[in-house]
Amino acid sequence: MNCFYKAYCRIYQTGFKIALPVLPYRKPNLITGIDNLVYMLKKKHIKSVLIVTDSAIRGFGITKPLENLLKENKIHCLVYDKTVANPTDRNVEEARELYIRGKCKAIIGFGGGSSMDCAKAVGARIAKPRQSVAQMEGLLKVHKKLPMLIAIPTTAGTGSETTLAAVITNEKTRHKYPINDFCLIPRYAVMDARSTLSLPKHITAETGMDALTHAVEAFIGRSTTKETEKDAINAVKLIFKNIFTAYEHGDNLKARHNMLKAAYMAGNAFTRSYVGYVHAVAHTLGGKYNVPHGLANAVLLPYVLEAYGESAHKRLHRLAIEIGISTPDESHREGAVKFIEAVKDMKKRLNIPDTIKGIIEEDIPELAAHAAKEGNPLYPVPKLMDKYELMQFYYDVME
Repeated sequence: MNCFYKAYCRIYQTGFKIALPVLPYRKPNLITGIDNLVYMLKKKHIKSVLIVTDSAIRGFGITKPLENLLKENKIHCLVYDKTVANPTDRNVEEARELYIRGKCKAIIGFGGGSSMDCAKAVGARIAKPRQSVAQMEGLLKVHKKLPMLIAIPTTAGTGSETTLAAVITNEKTRHKYPINDFCLIPRYAVMDARSTLSLPKHITAETGMDALTHAVEAFIGRSTTKETEKDAINAVKLIFKNIFTAYEHGDNLKARHNMLKAAYMAGNAFTRSYVGYVHAVAHTLGGKYNVPHGLANAVLLPYVLEAYGESAHKRLHRLAIEIGISTPDESHREGAVKFIEAVKDMKKRLNIPDTIKGIIEEDIPELAAHAAKEGNPLYPVPKLMDKYELMQFYYDVME
């Protein structure tokens, strides 16, 4: 990357950091349990809602208790359950039509990040019916009040219940549209660990490492605040203490609750402090090959941390100290190496591979160009990289 573009990126990022205190960030109102959610809906006289979820979540019966509670309390409920792993513009339009047909007054994103992202985009399309999802790509392109948006995470990883971001994939071109606006932050987030008890082990692993990626990338970036640093550190500590229990003993309610809490904190951290090149590359893999986002992040994380080199050593050393695997006496490099090794060990214990199937070498230049466009100048990464440097990550993880 040439020195002039590097300077532009850093000036751009500094401007955002200076503006952080005055930007309208907010945290969603937390609700514990679906019973209290229904009570809130009744109190606000909401008589019809749309649940946006996927076929697996509904097929496992995870949405059934909420559907029954809504029916018992005479709240009409429509369910859109066709959301795919990387939600498409078609998903958004189908769910939007259902919302309008049912004269709904609230949208509930029920599931992982895909369902919540789809719900956010549905809200955006309702708020701005004359604009397509593609026209809302980027920063602050929605800027209108959404219908009441509620998020119920069933995976402890994406942090979508706290964020201002949604990522939607063009069904035909497979290009991903990141949409970022403050109005996309859900009004309410429902924490109910019971909804995560039936998660398969591989989903527990991938989404848990997704949350770790959010926290780490937010912490090592150059736009941290005291609040986001605290949230990121607490999230990392909770994940290292609970992810193996949640993975091996999925019925452990305490571990599941702590992982939800970690995902929420990590979401709060990266909403304000942003992510880095792990996400930029992972988004292209999801868009092109439909690789689950959590899996892509988990596979890429140690490769990208190593590539940041000395620029990330001090921050990674701090995280190593916080989780008890390093001491202040060690050099920043020693501490950083220990943290990266701990991430690699986590991947191994959670049966997450080091490579991703299906990457086609001829696609890499285009994918890297998309990743560079997403990451630069927005992401305040420790070390700036251009598309040619980002290409190496695709080769690193290609089978």
